[in-house]
Amino acid sequence: MIDKAHELPVSRQAKLLKISRGAVYYLPKPVSPADLVLMRHIDELHLEHPFMGAKMLRDQLGPLGLQVGRRHVRTLMQRMDIQAIAPQPGTSKAQPGNKIYPYLLRHLPIIRANQVWALDITYIAMAKGFVYLTAVVDVASRKVLTHKVAITLEACHAVEILQDSFAKSGTSEIINADQGSQFTACEFATAVLAQGCKLSMDGKGAWRDNVFVECVWRSVKYERVYIKASDTVSAARADIADYFGWYNSQRPHSSLDKVTPNKAYLDKMPKQVEVEVELKIAA
Repeated sequence: MIDKAHELPVSRQAKLLKISRGAVYYLPKPVSPADLVLMRHIDELHLEHPFMGAKMLRDQLGPLGLQVGRRHVRTLMQRMDIQAIAPQPGTSKAQPGNKIYPYLLRHLPIIRANQVWALDITYIAMAKGFVYLTAVVDVASRKVLTHKVAITLEACHAVEILQDSFAKSGTSEIINADQGSQFTACEFATAVLAQGCKLSMDGKGAWRDNVFVECVWRSVKYERVYIKASDTVSAARADIADYFGWYNSQRPHSSLDKVTPNKAYLDKMPKQVEVEVELKIAA
């Protein structure tokens, strides 16, 4: 919007656009190497002990030789978009303008492919820096239908992979997500409801409601991310895409009687649409 080469002064352009002149010259401060180390350890601890808040994480980091204050741990948790699974103040209050939908999966037998899709976002550490991974998972088969690696947390990424899933795999009866701002955004809800799907949302901070995706996060992090840290965002995208290709087609899943998610997806597909899905997968 601001053209520094324009004959109109930058201050005048900023005033016309009703933005601060300082914002024009602001350069985001990169995350320090020390904070990246902390975030990596916090991510590992949160994956193992999701009930830990900032204080407990601080106490766990101390014996590792990482001296850090509770407030700084909390700041890094907010940057990573994670929180402890404990009652939070005001959890029943929705953000202004964002509708919270009820949780629909309690006591629901999930036995068919495309019966329930789950969406979630997780932090992915790289050798230097970090990215966010968003994925759509078919709950019955544990298949990762689509995913995206991005450097920002925005609703548009969730909408994009959801639309991609619709194009490749048809529609789901229920789509489940958490109460993150990306999923309570109007554009996401509209994308879900426009396809005739029901929208389900976890309790705030209740990661166990979306445990199906948490299992996928555990697999991708321990089997690829923590072993092989990518140097660049493009490398992270390629590596995670390679992992999910292997995960879907070759990795037997213990909860699926040792078959792969791809096979389970086809086995659990209603017969009348199985042929159509096979053709889409082949394409």
